[in-house]
Amino acid sequence: MDSQESISEIIEGVQHPAISLSLKELGIVKSYDISGNAVSIVMAFPALNIPILDMLIQNVRKPLEDAGVQVHIEKTVMTQQELQTFLAKEQSAWKGM
Repeated sequence: MDSQESISEIIEGVQHPAISLSLKELGIVKSYDISGNAVSIVMAFPALNIPILDMLIQNVRKPLEDAGVQVHIEKTVMTQQELQTFLAKEQSAWKGM
């Protein structure tokens, strides 16, 4: 896959399994940089010990790798402001798992 637009669509389309929003909308996918057939993604989490951390990373990584994209993911912790925004969105869009 060589289309930056297609790579962006995959990343931005990944939904949270328990919240009716995408990981991008929730601020978990904080940023990404596409370079040719590779993408570096910064994922911000409320904490690095959340039970579904690995699942969320795989939900982003797998469709990209299946499309032939090289993926590098950097994990970080949300700032207080990012966390407050996330919690408000989580509360309003919670659907459960």
